[in-house]
Amino acid sequence: MKKDLKIVFMGSPDFAVDSLDVLVKHGYNIAGVVTVPDKPAGRGQMIRQSPVKEYALKHGLKILQPFDLRDLGFINELSSLNAHLQFVVAFRILPKIIWDMPPAGTINLHASLLPQYRGAAPINWAIINGELKTGVTTFFLDEKVDTGNIIFSETLEIGLDETAGELHDRLKKTGSELVLKTVKAIQNSNFVSTNQKTLFEHQSGLKKAPKIFKDDCKLDWTKCAVEIHNKIRGLSPYPTAYTELISPDDIKYYIKIYKSSLETTEHNFSTGQIITEGGAFMKIAVKDGFIFLEEIQISGKKKMNVKDFLLGFNLTGNWTV
Repeated sequence: MKKDLKIVFMGSPDFAVDSLDVLVKHGYNIAGVVTVPDKPAGRGQMIRQSPVKEYALKHGLKILQPFDLRDLGFINELSSLNAHLQFVVAFRILPKIIWDMPPAGTINLHASLLPQYRGAAPINWAIINGELKTGVTTFFLDEKVDTGNIIFSETLEIGLDETAGELHDRLKKTGSELVLKTVKAIQNSNFVSTNQKTLFEHQSGLKKAPKIFKDDCKLDWTKCAVEIHNKIRGLSPYPTAYTELISPDDIKYYIKIYKSSLETTEHNFSTGQIITEGGAFMKIAVKDGFIFLEEIQISGKKKMNVKDFLLGFNLTGNWTV
């Protein structure tokens, strides 16, 4: 019986909501939802709840919001829920006292085909690195990050111009389906888990997905066109690739780039030179072609398409990046 399997769900961002929703809609007993504390956000610093909390409130689910996962009060409250299983989707690194608590274990949904792309930003790094496929994986948590025994995985193709945001939305849906499949398998004891060490021969062959910082988002225009294009789409819409437009008199304008396209061809322009024609397009010369900017945001302004940007911004003369 589904109601006999008590589940604690742990997650915070929008990516996790679909997975919680699929369990609720299929009648599973969600004994509690663990998510991040409310915090101020945005220019007005209004207190904001996580998307998972918003969902849990609408469905009358018990909510726990610990500041410290090792806090004794939280541990005791979590233990009192007597969950058989914990499911984690886009949450924090759990201490052993937490992930080792339920008798059926604690399972994580990860947005890559493990053991590849362990870490905080697997969707971004898969696109940045030019992968043609990725996927989602469910696995049991253990002492290290993203290293536990795999239960199931599902593969998705990555579009050549697909952004991280677009892939995120496809993966969260596929991920929710895999969560449901995994819970059913746990409930029926119908699965065989796989040790990740059996899936690769050499640790050096594994690609990582560490957290992305602002310095990682700056574009290097000496790279080839494909690398630059992949970085732009791999960081779109967040945390977003950026560069500086440099005027003929050396004034710099900070811009974020959300969407681009590329053309590989020989040319005689200098690397980093900006070319526009009648406001129809804006492209940047790189060593093996051009990067066409399609959607950008200049500091202090709203995000806009390049044609609208060029209507209000004068790029005459020798502008570069």
